[in-house]
Amino acid sequence: MKITIIGLGYVGCVSAACLANAGHQIVGVDISPVKTDLINKGQSPIVEKDIDELVSRSVENGSLRATTDLSDALSESDVSLICVGTPSLANGSLDLKFIRNSVTEIAHALKNRSEYHVVTIRSTMLPGTLENVVLPLLEKESGKKVGEDFGLCVNPEFLREGTAIADYRNPPFTIIGSFDDQSAEPLKTIYQDLDSPLIQVKIREAEMIKYSCNIFHALKVGFANEIGVLCKEMDIDSHKVMDIFKQDKELNISPTYLTPGFAFGGSCLPKDLRAIRHRAKTLDVDIPILDAVLPSNQNQIERAYRMVEQAESKKVGLLGLSFKAGTDDLRESPIVQLAEKLLGKGYEISIYDSNVILANLLGANKQFIQQVIPHLAKLMSTDLNSVLECSDVLVISQKTEEFRQLQSSNQTHKIIDLVRISENTTQSDNTYQGICW
Repeated sequence: MKITIIGLGYVGCVSAACLANAGHQIVGVDISPVKTDLINKGQSPIVEKDIDELVSRSVENGSLRATTDLSDALSESDVSLICVGTPSLANGSLDLKFIRNSVTEIAHALKNRSEYHVVTIRSTMLPGTLENVVLPLLEKESGKKVGEDFGLCVNPEFLREGTAIADYRNPPFTIIGSFDDQSAEPLKTIYQDLDSPLIQVKIREAEMIKYSCNIFHALKVGFANEIGVLCKEMDIDSHKVMDIFKQDKELNISPTYLTPGFAFGGSCLPKDLRAIRHRAKTLDVDIPILDAVLPSNQNQIERAYRMVEQAESKKVGLLGLSFKAGTDDLRESPIVQLAEKLLGKGYEISIYDSNVILANLLGANKQFIQQVIPHLAKLMSTDLNSVLECSDVLVISQKTEEFRQLQSSNQTHKIIDLVRISENTTQSDNTYQGICW
């Protein structure tokens, strides 16, 4: 394909070299004549492993050239990839001037062009930027209509400096956020030979995926460092600890626990966090990331309470009381905390949990109910229908088939879903609210 790449910095140069070596005809565009001259001489304007060889080979065989003239570059191209910088402003917001300048120039070039062209943003932008900034600017300055005269996509990159060529050739996935299917087709062709999943999503989802990845990477670095300083103060080999930690691919390095939903609870996580925070205090070690976990968890409980408030009824049924489905463990259950707050605010609550039946409980849980929350035990029912009859609002806190069927057939109750009981339910409305969706 004939592809224009706008911005020959790190992302643009690597993308240009790799696409040219894959057999596409690439024209790179940059406002800096120094960068374009270097590329036209077969030299890379950036330092990166293997990039010099790729650029040299591509220029030599005629599959890559560079120019400062965007209109010339776009004259025959099928797709443009915008790879300009989006640096931070002093207040932390993004400086979009390079995006706006590039989009405006593209729009002017498209004004007198009849052929369909796909404008693709590869730069990192906050969700909503393409729809609220890029799209209106393109249509206004070109006089053309997206979906009819040109296509529009977001194609985030996941390149690390030092391993960018290998990352380009072996990505974990390729994300295409598209205005419509027609917009996505050329990009699917471009990336069809990569041995990785190619995933087409909505534009805002594509924009957010990049941020989710980078923020999680930052969180992992911070987490490992805080574990490291704690280990050092306790005379423990932090690398040995984390090397073993990383061997657990079921829970630690895995998709487990990475699904948005309600707060965590149970006998381990809250207790262990409190213990390690206390030890850090005795050692005079600052662990701001670990210190923030429990308050963040509490915020989810407060969020659930506010959702009940907004439902505008004092009659609430709690479907599930233990801290997760398939268990009768009530220790540190966030639903117990929610129930306590609702009672304190004057709500009439009723509770159904088939696993938490006082007559069947033994040991610690039975003692917990009798001594800590006997007032909640009086509000529990073994009959789901009786809970439905005396409730206007239902709070679903466990992912069970029984509750899924109830949600799918519901016509009378307002439902607050803390677990995304059905994967088919992706949006909230007047009768259904998801806590994170």
